[in-house]
Amino acid sequence: MDTSDLFASCRKGDVGRVRYLLEQRDVEVNVRDKWDSTPLYYACLCGHEELVLYLLANGARCEANTFDGERCLYGALSDPIRRALRDYKQVTASCRRRDYYDDFLQRLLEQGIHSDVVFVVHGKPFRAHRCVLGARSAYFANMLDTKWKGKNVVVLRHPLINPVAFGALLQYLYTGRLDVGVEHVSDCERLAKQCQLWDLLSDLETKCEKVSEFVASKPGTCVKVLTIEPPPADPRLREDMALLADCALPPELRGDLGELPFPCPDGFNSCPDVCFRVEGCSFLCHKAFFCGRSDYFRALLDDHFRENEELEASGGLLAITLHGISPDIFTHVLYYIYSDHTELPPEAAYDVLSVADMYLLPGLKRLCGRSLAQLLDEDSVVGVWRVAKLFRLVRLEDQCTEYMAKVIEKLVEREDFVEAVREEAAAVAARQETDSIPLVDDIRFHVASTVQTYSAIEEAQQRLRALEDLLVSIGLDC
Repeated sequence: MDTSDLFASCRKGDVGRVRYLLEQRDVEVNVRDKWDSTPLYYACLCGHEELVLYLLANGARCEANTFDGERCLYGALSDPIRRALRDYKQVTASCRRRDYYDDFLQRLLEQGIHSDVVFVVHGKPFRAHRCVLGARSAYFANMLDTKWKGKNVVVLRHPLINPVAFGALLQYLYTGRLDVGVEHVSDCERLAKQCQLWDLLSDLETKCEKVSEFVASKPGTCVKVLTIEPPPADPRLREDMALLADCALPPELRGDLGELPFPCPDGFNSCPDVCFRVEGCSFLCHKAFFCGRSDYFRALLDDHFRENEELEASGGLLAITLHGISPDIFTHVLYYIYSDHTELPPEAAYDVLSVADMYLLPGLKRLCGRSLAQLLDEDSVVGVWRVAKLFRLVRLEDQCTEYMAKVIEKLVEREDFVEAVREEAAAVAARQETDSIPLVDDIRFHVASTVQTYSAIEEAQQRLRALEDLLVSIGLDC
């Protein structure tokens, strides 16, 4: 529903609504519809310059000489929009996206944090991680366990292996995205065949056909860079990374997994380099993921004066004992760190939320918020709203006030709601008689936003009257 609303608002040029959907509802700015069009494309096509600038500033992609970039330029209704597209220094979506998962994977690739293998392709070095390559590609998993086993440096001199194409292939394995000049597409296709990456090969062929059709039908366009980008809902990358979490689980916690895609860990060596001990359970993990995803774990693992650490008997791994957390809760943290997702039942959300806050994992906090949103009813909404305020979960707080607006006539009779209004009023520093109360303002906003027909006006007025009567009865006028 929110995605459809975003496309409709972009066609209408409703900047306020788009801002609300992106900043309060966490809608993805580069989402695509069934016509493979983005919000930025519709804003350009319909001539909404202010909205175009806002979308660009918030991570909408429009790189020069790419299919999406040329399409936006060609479809732009006015010259000022075309100039804005050409002149604007594009902000990548990963800068805006608040879970930073894509940004983390990009940094992992570019900086080689805690890398354990280097590929040298015709003299050019590429730092990489065995765990990522093995999880993403059966070909690499096999080669790293046979021909390249035990090697820290792998030299590739075959004349058909192009360094540019190899770099693009690594980008795809790490991020699910590939950017390559059209002159190197055939080299990428050759490597994809060699590495048995059939999905990538299919995506390259499909994209080449689409670009060729676009250029042929739109004279004057010039596409120099081919971009492969999975849709936001594509699970392939996260499912592959989740295999590393499967392998990290201690044997006593693997019972709920069922049959794994491979006999983990015996048939797949994930090459762990750190062991976390939680109430006697050993989780075999990777510093690259924990340091890259959490400032808490970065400080813990990079601190040379750590306490409670020792070498794990098997394999000589660094072992660190974690306190104040159960194995079941740490399992949720584990899957989030590797795959940016965890199956989180509402009853576990409160415990995971507290740990996510301690481990400095804002994205996991938002997943907890989504789970808690399933609990909303008249009895729980005030309590959930308090939790959202405490942990700064903006979207959950908005969902709570939206629900409150729907049932306000019943809530005004509840003592917990009345107390929440009083506390909000008291929290406004040096409050004057006519100062607004944030909770009340948010409820009024959602009551008003539901009015789309004349028949809904009277119902909205009844809700607002119930709220105003409450404020008067407790001596608050705002």
